[in-house]
Amino acid sequence: MPLKAVLFDMDGVIVDTEPLHRKAYYKMFDDFGIEVDDEFYSTFTGSSTKSVCERLIERHGLEISWEDIAAIKRNYFKHYFDTDPDFDLIPGVKDLILHYHENRIKLVLASSAHMNTINWVFEKFDLEKYFIAKISGADLKESKPHPEIFELAAEMSGEPKDHCMVIEDSTNGIKAANAAGIFCAAFVSEHSVLQHYETADIVVYDFEELRVEKVGKYF
Repeated sequence: MPLKAVLFDMDGVIVDTEPLHRKAYYKMFDDFGIEVDDEFYSTFTGSSTKSVCERLIERHGLEISWEDIAAIKRNYFKHYFDTDPDFDLIPGVKDLILHYHENRIKLVLASSAHMNTINWVFEKFDLEKYFIAKISGADLKESKPHPEIFELAAEMSGEPKDHCMVIEDSTNGIKAANAAGIFCAAFVSEHSVLQHYETADIVVYDFEELRVEKVGKYF
């Protein structure tokens, strides 16, 4: 059964947004006078901003809505998005996207990021024309590691799950793909620290390893 659709995560897979999110979150933490260690911060990777903010409110007893916290963080993020000179696509991912597009593989974005952020990235790097659909976890009821986002992405691709592949870099994302029953390729990113890849179907360090002729044996 050939590969028909690839369901891409965004943060840490398509773009190096993790460093920008980290800067934005820690600026926001400073605003509220709260301390977040690396271990707790690592559990945010792959989760929606809503989920993270709700956990912060509960953990630190903050008397503010998650929407207001998220707005502060998002403003900092947009500043870094527009001004950080090191912000770019993950090396090799544009070539992989073009390769899939040329091989008529359907591409769906399934990211925990807010749709505003997804649109900023797609506009900045001219990606819109390669994807048939985009899903923001912020618009869904459940957050990764719940399988909802990948179940919806597979449905939107119009292909059976066993013809789909997820590309993820986070523990939460891999767990979501596992729970959805979809083949998962874990991309090891230098920006996704303290993540676990044990339950991924394959683990890769270079996007060349995910070309159609290399992953075809799994489908």
